[in-house]
Amino acid sequence: MQLFLLYQYFITSILGLFLINFIINNILFKNTANYILSESLKKSPPLVSILIPARNEAENIKRCVRSLLKQDYTNIEILVLDDNSSDNTGQVVKEIEKKDSRVKLINGKPLKSGWLGKSYACYQLSKYAKGKYLIFTDADTLHFKNSISSAISCLIKNNLGALSVIPRQIMVSIHERMVVTWVHFGILCLLPLILVKKSKNPLFCTANGQFILFKMEVYKKIGGHKSIKVKILEDIHISKLVKRYGYNFMLFDGSKNIHCRMYRSFSELISGFSKFMFAAFDYNIFTISVVIFLISALFLFPFILLPLGFLIFNWPKIITNLIIVQIITIFVMRIVLAIRLNSRILDVLLQPLSMIYIILICFNSILQTKFGKGVCWKGRSYDIHNGEELKLINDKHT
Repeated sequence: MQLFLLYQYFITSILGLFLINFIINNILFKNTANYILSESLKKSPPLVSILIPARNEAENIKRCVRSLLKQDYTNIEILVLDDNSSDNTGQVVKEIEKKDSRVKLINGKPLKSGWLGKSYACYQLSKYAKGKYLIFTDADTLHFKNSISSAISCLIKNNLGALSVIPRQIMVSIHERMVVTWVHFGILCLLPLILVKKSKNPLFCTANGQFILFKMEVYKKIGGHKSIKVKILEDIHISKLVKRYGYNFMLFDGSKNIHCRMYRSFSELISGFSKFMFAAFDYNIFTISVVIFLISALFLFPFILLPLGFLIFNWPKIITNLIIVQIITIFVMRIVLAIRLNSRILDVLLQPLSMIYIILICFNSILQTKFGKGVCWKGRSYDIHNGEELKLINDKHT
């Protein structure tokens, strides 16, 4: 029992540290909507190239491009790469291109050996870009009129070489609300943003591929997407390159001027998160197993142990009180996040279910990658059994 008490003190202390980090992060996680361009830039704005890789995005691409055409930052070019789509993505963009010269459709080349699909699409787009600044954004994003101007202002005023903006994630189904919420919760709870901002160590860096802004000179200096062509988590790895080359990088909150609905079906959700869960731990089963246990101990076990302590084992009051403190700490973080992102507060009560989703997706990611059909996304399957090289083993749309 003494060891179990020490364990509860340890878990409570770790959650307390995460709560402190969460509070600090909420202060540092500035919203881009609060940044406004200087008068000189408004009068003479440099060209911004907005680059959109699109594979089977006929349902999303029109809305995305139209929202970008309504920007208050007028000196833009919008380049959309049709990445060998099997739907009418290219035709949709072509119709917009006829009406607005700022839009250009690029027909993507067949995927080269040794490349991940999205990285190769972004690499091709960068070759056509003429802007002083490059913005890579996904086809399922929706941009308010100040999303570009505020991001450029953010970059300049914070003296950054690149930045990433995390949109507000639109979550409709119960599955989305249980899983996608971890996009923000994982960053604000687990990642020390003060080290992302201050430290030169690439370890303390991450990005969201839904919106990444580079100075063109920085993008070229780090070697662009060619430098991370074999990485599943291309957004995170390219952000680390920015720091490795000595440039500043930071994450910003885009919830007030960019929205995104990542997945519209349960199968898309599972496939999307399974794609990167195992990759986040370099395909190391031991590492991901340890992490699964640790996050379970922190964010799931307290909800299981509390009723056991009250109803079955009759644990000492000090132990049950510590478990209650743990649950309250988790709820405080989740409620604050729900208020900040204007999401459903009642979903906070489903925290144990949310954790079960994440754990099962982690196991699915391991099984699929190591023992199944490999890493799958957008109709492409990659074999990564050695954890280093990508090998395209199936491409349904080429």
